[in-house]
Amino acid sequence: MLDASVWGEPVAPFLSSHVTAQIASEPWEHVAYLDLRRAIFVAEQRMFEVSDVDAYDSIATPIVVLGHSGGMPDEVIGGVRIYSTDGSTWFGGRLGVHPRYRARGVVGSALIFAAVSTAHAWGCTRFLATVQEANVRYFERHRFASVSTIDVCGHPHRLMEADLGCFPPRVAHPLAPVDGSRMAAVLADFGRRHAA
Repeated sequence: MLDASVWGEPVAPFLSSHVTAQIASEPWEHVAYLDLRRAIFVAEQRMFEVSDVDAYDSIATPIVVLGHSGGMPDEVIGGVRIYSTDGSTWFGGRLGVHPRYRARGVVGSALIFAAVSTAHAWGCTRFLATVQEANVRYFERHRFASVSTIDVCGHPHRLMEADLGCFPPRVAHPLAPVDGSRMAAVLADFGRRHAA
């Protein structure tokens, strides 16, 4: 490993300019997805003591955002899980973005679009998400509305519902992933047009 101190200046971490969202399909994607969740919800936010894995993970579909290097996916930089208990109402949760990518907005937008659109394609008629209070405005900008206030592990959250009319039914398949930059631009434009 190259020692950055040789030049006396720290080296900025690599930020992939090309990110895509898709259903996790490779073993390394699943492992990295769970590692990222643990880093965010256990180590950083301390919402859980040891693990955030619960019974819903056994029925959930993980969706990941991949950072690309040299045209190939090489890092999981975001993730969310979606699941249904009845076939028509779907839930999204445990959405997390690697700290290096949080200020860009691209990763979160790609995750939200991929999650809701995939569930919509699979028969979803109602999509609900548990959202931390600090992120409510972000989800409102992504066409979600508050349904109720709830408590998750002693932390205030909102149960929010997606406007399915804003999310076309489209599975975020590994062979046809969601382009993060494109989705961020589409959602931003949609928000500007509907705010007026």
